[in-house]
Amino acid sequence: MDEFKRTYLRFCKEVGVEPQESVLTQLQEMRGTAGGSRLDLAGHSLSVDTCAVLGRVLQKDTLFTEVVLSDCMLSEEGTKLLLSGLCSNATIKILDLKGNNIRGTGAEAVGKMLVHNKTLRRCLAQLDLRNNQINHQGATELALALKRNSALQELDLRWNNIGLLGGRAILEALQKNHALVQLEMTGNNIPSDTLKALEQAVEHNMDRQSTLRESRSRSQVLSKEIQNLKEEKGRQFLALMETIDKQREELGRSNRTSSVRVGQLQEALNERKSAVNSLTAKLQMTEAALALSEQKVHSLGKLLSQANAEKAELLDRQAREIAKEQEESVMREGKLLREVNSLTEQNLQLKNKVEDAERRCKAQQDQIFELKKELTNTTAELKLRLSQAEERLDMEKKRSKQALDDMDNLRQKEVDHVNRHLEETERTLQERILKLEGLRIQLEDELSRVKAAGVAERAQAEEELGKVRAQVRLEEQHRMSSLEEKLRAARQSRDESQAHCCQQKQTISELQAKNSQQSLEMDGLRRRIEELQQEVIGKEQEKVAEVSRVRVELQEQIGHLQAEKTAQGSLKEKIAALEREMKALSSNHREAMLDKESEVASLLERLRLRESEMQRMREDEAQRASFLQNAILTYVQGSPIGHYSPKK
Repeated sequence: MDEFKRTYLRFCKEVGVEPQESVLTQLQEMRGTAGGSRLDLAGHSLSVDTCAVLGRVLQKDTLFTEVVLSDCMLSEEGTKLLLSGLCSNATIKILDLKGNNIRGTGAEAVGKMLVHNKTLRRCLAQLDLRNNQINHQGATELALALKRNSALQELDLRWNNIGLLGGRAILEALQKNHALVQLEMTGNNIPSDTLKALEQAVEHNMDRQSTLRESRSRSQVLSKEIQNLKEEKGRQFLALMETIDKQREELGRSNRTSSVRVGQLQEALNERKSAVNSLTAKLQMTEAALALSEQKVHSLGKLLSQANAEKAELLDRQAREIAKEQEESVMREGKLLREVNSLTEQNLQLKNKVEDAERRCKAQQDQIFELKKELTNTTAELKLRLSQAEERLDMEKKRSKQALDDMDNLRQKEVDHVNRHLEETERTLQERILKLEGLRIQLEDELSRVKAAGVAERAQAEEELGKVRAQVRLEEQHRMSSLEEKLRAARQSRDESQAHCCQQKQTISELQAKNSQQSLEMDGLRRRIEELQQEVIGKEQEKVAEVSRVRVELQEQIGHLQAEKTAQGSLKEKIAALEREMKALSSNHREAMLDKESEVASLLERLRLRESEMQRMREDEAQRASFLQNAILTYVQGSPIGHYSPKK
């Protein structure tokens, strides 16, 4: 406040004008009462110089948001100077100029201020111009300013001399201005039908502002819901990625452990091969010794007794060596059996891992089922929104019916009023019927334009709602596509794990084949040892028995091999059955996904049809209301009460 006073005094010195005492005293009182952001100079007569200085001070002022200059006896020139200063102000929201007789020129200055000041055109919300003798020309200037202004919400023009032309100009301005929600026009010699049209335009602006606020609140709610859905889907995606990473880590661990075990088995096989090679070398050495003994028997026939003795000694030695070798072979067989048992245990562990992989596949299938549940939840939400839209439609129908009932009541009241005052108004209104018929035609045209503008605005609002809904649908489709991509990635990981399990099964079968080959080689070595023992004894019957025994053993081995083949065949059949089941499950899942997508598409189509029906019903209701309003207006204007104006 002190700064405003100092600037006022400084500008007075620069211009060479004495500061007005009443203004200084009022500023001092406002300082004492802590007036804040309100400049109140009501009731003080302001000269032209004071108005010029105040205009320059208010040009750069940022303190006051409300300026009260009522009953200040402002002249036309003073009003122009004051308002020219306000053209650069950017903080005033309320301006009170009532009771100053600013007339048409002052109204023109006010209109120029509202048009030229871009900042004030956006912030000035309330303007009071009561009792200023504004004529129709000033009203037309104000109407031109209102066409370009989008911030003024309250305008008071009571007790002026605007007349019919000024009222029409303001009515035309309200067709383009949709921000003005309160307009006072009493005491301006404006016909009642024009006043009603102005009130309807203001009410339409109020309805439009309320619908805009509702649409903004709804858009905010929808944006919040969309953000929440995005966050939930992001968390679900992160959880799914974590589970996939864990599964990959477990598969890597199982691969490493299986590779380590395969290496250990390979080392054991190499050791067994070296042991078998040593046994074959010993057998070759024994065969060479037998050949030498036979040569000695044939060459030394004369020394038979000595040969027999040597032969007996050799037989004893060989028997002892053979017993030792048999003991060693028994020990080795025990070791081999223990290793075979360990291999069978490892096979069981690998089978358990395969079962774990199958359980993981089932868990993935459960996740797919949960995703299906989410799809059903989204469809339920869409159905709820449909029901909410239908409820809103019913509410709008009830409102329209109530409005029709109110209009019927008003019409009944007006008919009663006409019947009471019919005899008094017939004499005065017969002369003005011809003049007012032309006015009626013009007003009907103006009403049709106002209604067309209202329908266009409603269509724009509905288009904005349709855009928001289309955005929501697109985002839901993007979420569905991302979920499908995640499902494809999970299927690929599952296929990779199955391929890895098949590779492990193949390595197990190869190891089993190598084990069977080694067992066959061990059996052959045993048979060779037994044959050598029989050759030492030298009996052909024992050889025949040995051959028969070998045959029996071979048949038994063949039977074992056949049993193993049948077991492998059954395992292969089980694997094929499992693969078929996996394919059937995947096909069923794809079919279910396609069904869900078709259901979602059908629901969207139903939504679109319901929206089109709602739009059609709204248009029908608006058309009916317009027809009823036109009928009522024609009835009122055609009746004697429509041409009656009470005498002042």
